Parts: sequence; structure tokens; C-alpha cells
Amino acid sequence: MAHALGNAATPVGAPALLRNTALDADAVRQARVDLAACFRMAARMGLHEGICNHLSFVVPGRDDLFLVNPYGWAFSEITASRLLVCDFDGNVIAGDGVPEATAFFIHAQVHKHQPRAKAAFHTHMPNATALAMLEGPPLAWAGQTALKFYGRTLVDENYNGLALDNTEGERIARALGDADIVFMKNHGVMVLGNTVAEAWDDLYYLERACEVQRLAMQTGRPLKPVPAALAAATYAQMREGDRESARLHLESIKRILAKDEPDFMH
Repeated sequence: MAHALGNAATPVGAPALLRNTALDADAVRQARVDLAACFRMAARMGLHEGICNHLSFVVPGRDDLFLVNPYGWAFSEITASRLLVCDFDGNVIAGDGVPEATAFFIHAQVHKHQPRAKAAFHTHMPNATALAMLEGPPLAWAGQTALKFYGRTLVDENYNGLALDNTEGERIARALGDADIVFMKNHGVMVLGNTVAEAWDDLYYLERACEVQRLAMQTGRPLKPVPAALAAATYAQMREGDRESARLHLESIKRILAKDEPDFMH
């Protein structure tokens, strides 16, 4: 299912570029650690799929470069130093290996055309993907956890196979609109965030919301949606503390991993 990006290569001028753009700055190092933690916890929770799926983050201080996982490595193997730095033209600026082809074509275009999306997490996590395979709206707004996403979702109905060129990547990027959560029909989900912590928090709670909805649907009994006005009001309540809650959520998973899998930071 995964494809290597055949034309990716480190440009001759990369070492000078690294010095000039301070890719070893503290903020970049922290972004690497934060992103690596998300890969590891996503693997623990079964949110990954083999060596497919990708999490990316725009390099702090550089809007034309992004961190992404290398092709051929499972989420559970990712470390801070293993992440690649890529530009929007397919060049690997720092790191060993190349990105998976669809990782590059989707994420480069998302970061290029959606500057608000500093973080872009794309997975085929089972419960959210299951709902993306059904006709109609994926979320029924019947559970409190789902209300975290009320008014923030979009459904991309136009599945076109693997994203193996810039055209499909750009189509996906432009289809995102102002949404933070995109159900990609017949495919998976894309979660966008301003920080790694916010993207992780949304990814985690999105899968939980989809899981409990799937369990409720399996009973065969009708779902009881929350009235629209109450759903909107509840989301407004949640939004008040979302940023700080997301930050603390990420800090908690880093503490857990530092105890059990400290190599993620290396």
C-alpha cells in the first residue's frame, strides 16, 4: 500500500541550509520530540496502519519546510532524530531516507495551501475510518466527546485512489476549507492543528468519539442526537480550555513514554 517517493533527494546545498536556518534550534528539537511522542502513543493505541499513515509538522521558524516520518518505519519505531525535514518540492533537507510518496504529496500540499495547518495528522485509524466508509455524515452528534468537533468537520466525498501526484494532493488541500477534522470518504481522516499538542488531542478524542458511536450503532437501537443549539453551546464550553487541555494531554503522554520508551526522545 505504501510507495517510496522516488525523486526525493538531499540537495547539494543542504549542510549550509541547515546552518543558515538553525534546524538544530531548541524549538525545532522540541517539535521533533513532541511529534515523536505522538507517533509512539498512536502506535500503542492502534491508530497506525503498518508502515503507512503520516504525521507532519511545519518546522518552527520555516513555513516552507516540514517534519514527517520516513518511508519504511512503523510508528512504534519513530524517534525524534529519525524524522525527516522536507521542502515542498520533494527534497529531503535533513534526515536519512525519503518520505512515503502519498505522505509527501498530501502533506506538502496541505502545508503549502493551508498555512493555518502547522500540524497535519493523517491516519486510517479503525473507528474513524469505519465511519468514513458509510454513506452520509460520519458523526451523529450523539455523544459528548463528539461535540468537541461540532462545527469543525468536513467530509471529502471525492476519493480518487492513492495520492501519487501534486494534483491530487492539491485537490485534498483545497478541499479542506476551514475545517480542522476531515473525513476522507473511502480512505481515512485528516486532523489539522496549530500545534502538535492540539492535533494529537483532536486525533485521540476523534477516535474515541467514533468508537463509542460505532458501539452504540451496533446495538441496532436508534441514536439520540444532541439538539443543534445545545451541541453548539457544549462545543463553546469545551473550546474555552481546549488549548491548555491539549498541552497537558501531550505532556502526560511524554511522561508515560519517558518511563516506558525513553528512546523516542533520541
